[in-house]
Amino acid sequence: MKKVNNIAVLTSGGDAPGMNAAIRAVVRTGIYHHLNVFGVMYGYKGMLTGEIFPMESKSVANIIQRGGTVLKTARCKEFYEADGRKKAYENLKKFGIDGLVVIGGDGSFKGAQKFSQEFDIPCIGLPGTIDKDIAGTDFTIGFDTAVNTAVEAIDKIRDTADAHDRLFIIEVMGRDAGYIGLHSGIATGAEHILIPERKTNIDDVIDDLQANERRQKMVNLIVVAEGDEFGGANEVARHVQERMPQLDTRVCILGHIQRGGSPTTMDRLLASRMGYAAVDALIGGTSNVMIGIVNNKIQYTPLDKAVKAKQKIDPEWFKIVKILAS
Repeated sequence: MKKVNNIAVLTSGGDAPGMNAAIRAVVRTGIYHHLNVFGVMYGYKGMLTGEIFPMESKSVANIIQRGGTVLKTARCKEFYEADGRKKAYENLKKFGIDGLVVIGGDGSFKGAQKFSQEFDIPCIGLPGTIDKDIAGTDFTIGFDTAVNTAVEAIDKIRDTADAHDRLFIIEVMGRDAGYIGLHSGIATGAEHILIPERKTNIDDVIDDLQANERRQKMVNLIVVAEGDEFGGANEVARHVQERMPQLDTRVCILGHIQRGGSPTTMDRLLASRMGYAAVDALIGGTSNVMIGIVNNKIQYTPLDKAVKAKQKIDPEWFKIVKILAS
């Protein structure tokens, strides 16, 4: 593979806390190795519109602690078409760009792989998604922050639930994966955690609530991932209210608050390490892989294998939930 001299970095898909830390690491590692580094605004859309600009070390000053992404992000249907990718390639070549770092999820990686196959530009992916649903890495950029945001919110909800003896059904993000729900639910002492990876039996939930009521345990938390097959927090609440109308039941949907905020120490470290490794991979001649961390070691996963993975969650976790909430 020819030597890489000019690299570009972009963020694509949903934003995740820690993306700015990853951008910073890519830019400063590239500059350290005497590469020219460019930023692409609005993900693949910016490649098509030519919103590409040179970045310096000072371009990424004071961003490591910020949520969101200074490069912005957007969906780009035009990039799915061959003509769109050709236009993107032509814009990159205007700047002499011969290496690309894509921070995003599996959809972003599919686009990068297709683009790299069609044109002579090596691509490296960094897993930036709060859902932790990508194969090839133990953690994704943004997950730890999202979980901590959810925990902070649920802790506050528990305070008001306790004051009024209420049942709160709290919906967290996780359309295809329930890791935010699982981790935040255990950390906040939820009585039930409903996630896509495990079939929901509403009868079991009702039975437990009735048993809690008999022993005067009136404060209960149920954490539901938005992608749970039962239909989310509102649907769970409807069934509970139909069968236990005497309960003071409330629903709280945390929503996009989980995407924002200053990244945690763990996400800053993860993003910094991955960004450094991405540039190192390009310099070493590696292409079309996602940078992951498995057992605390950098691992390369081919982009076509770095897809959404509905991993099997150890049943032991649910045993822990039941015992600790009893």
